[in-house]
Amino acid sequence: MTKPVLAIRNLEKSFGALKATDKVSLDLVPGEIHALIGPNGAGKTTLIQQIAGTIQPDNGQISFLQQDVLAMGMAARARLGLGRTFQISSLIPEFSALRNVMLAVQAQQGTSMRFAGNVMADKSLTGPAEEALERVGLQGRAGVPAAELSHGEKRQLEIAVALALGAKAFLLDEPMAGMDPEGSKRLTGFLAKLRDEAPILLVEHDMDAVFALADRISVLVYGRVVATGTVADIRNNQQVREAYLGDEA
Repeated sequence: MTKPVLAIRNLEKSFGALKATDKVSLDLVPGEIHALIGPNGAGKTTLIQQIAGTIQPDNGQISFLQQDVLAMGMAARARLGLGRTFQISSLIPEFSALRNVMLAVQAQQGTSMRFAGNVMADKSLTGPAEEALERVGLQGRAGVPAAELSHGEKRQLEIAVALALGAKAFLLDEPMAGMDPEGSKRLTGFLAKLRDEAPILLVEHDMDAVFALADRISVLVYGRVVATGTVADIRNNQQVREAYLGDEA
């Protein structure tokens, strides 16, 4: 049996009387896209924040690469290979695409962030950064400031940054947000290939993208997973249709 890259067991998180995460268990296995869907306020982002390490759960277990990471902060989990992209970009807007990735290469190498001198001539930095940009299809946009990239290109750049950091799994929080249909289509094609690099836990409201990409889907309602299964399983689940999908299924 294939061991999961990421395993969450009986995770709980409350904010006062609000139970945002209610005994959630799910896993992510190599080569898959596991989508997490649910209505607004279902607790999806809170769950992702606990997995990433920005929020500490009250109870439960989080294992990444068969290692207990519950006591680790976000930076330590990222160094272990847990890559995350955000609804709001975390890139340095005035830096070029290449320079953004070079910072990740420096972090991965454990060297100091060098801004003085001709760092662009340092092949130990530019080489891996250029390779990461090529892997995400941005090799022709290396010199463009991040602020001038399209929404979809920024998502690809964030993933290049994560790859440069040695990502072994991705947490993608609504990567299609703010995109037009053509942009969503292009990013869907890119993510379909990315699963071969590392498995993806995908939070997304664009159900066309979810149904096109997901190998499995977990449905979160009021902080609890009410169903997990294939696209066909979820489409045909009456409880899910009533709680979330409605006519979209």
